[in-house]
Amino acid sequence: MSFGEKLLALRKENGLSQEALAEKLNTSRQAISKWENGQGYPETEKIIMISTIFEVSTDFLLKDNVSENDHSNDGYYVSKEKVEGYLDYYTKVGKSLSLGFSLLILSVIPYLVFKDKPEIYVIPIILLATLGLVTIVSVIVKANTDYEKLDKKMLLLDSTTLQNLMERYENVKRKNGAFVIGLGVALLIISFLGFLLERQDIALGVLVPYYPLFVAFIAIGVFILVRKITIISAYSIFVKNKEHMERLEAQSNKKWRKKLNEWF
Repeated sequence: MSFGEKLLALRKENGLSQEALAEKLNTSRQAISKWENGQGYPETEKIIMISTIFEVSTDFLLKDNVSENDHSNDGYYVSKEKVEGYLDYYTKVGKSLSLGFSLLILSVIPYLVFKDKPEIYVIPIILLATLGLVTIVSVIVKANTDYEKLDKKMLLLDSTTLQNLMERYENVKRKNGAFVIGLGVALLIISFLGFLLERQDIALGVLVPYYPLFVAFIAIGVFILVRKITIISAYSIFVKNKEHMERLEAQSNKKWRKKLNEWF
């Protein structure tokens, strides 16, 4: 696709008239028309403004021979800048959610330690639970809808950006993969196994004093898993976009089949 064809496709996809785009670029409608008809190119400043308005890279606008950059109805083109913003956003989301859930879990510990002294455990429980809830709610309230919509689209990236992402994805999996996630799972298993042994009267009270430690293990395990899985999932949205979309489609079809069964 030529620059003019891409500009025309981007403008229509975003529901802008030539006049509206011209106003955003501080130029004339005639200039927009000429560019779209291949009768010239805007100056560098205008190209940068166009890339910002439509959230695409300047490479995408100017290179004709990169098929991955084809911003057609078959997919949604994502610029390198938007990819980096998405990854940074979900890294912060992962940290906040993991901290929030961990604080909620830790709020149980004061009760387990000072079970017979409500005057001691009530305030710590309220403080920890409140901090946890506020942290989680802040993530929901501050949710970036522009980034969230990427989770539901077939994405297109230029080859250089995609290759870089794939390499970083492999590094992230090595650093945050089997060992770290395995540690989180192990802490959860140890903790739940301890509670189960007591509940089934197998440990005969031996493990009761360790309940606060088990809760702490659960909090740490949840912190690790939520944070690491969020980061890995953020990368996989781009690196494994096709598989992600197939899962979404399968889930959507399953929901529709369930509704149809309820109706008929």
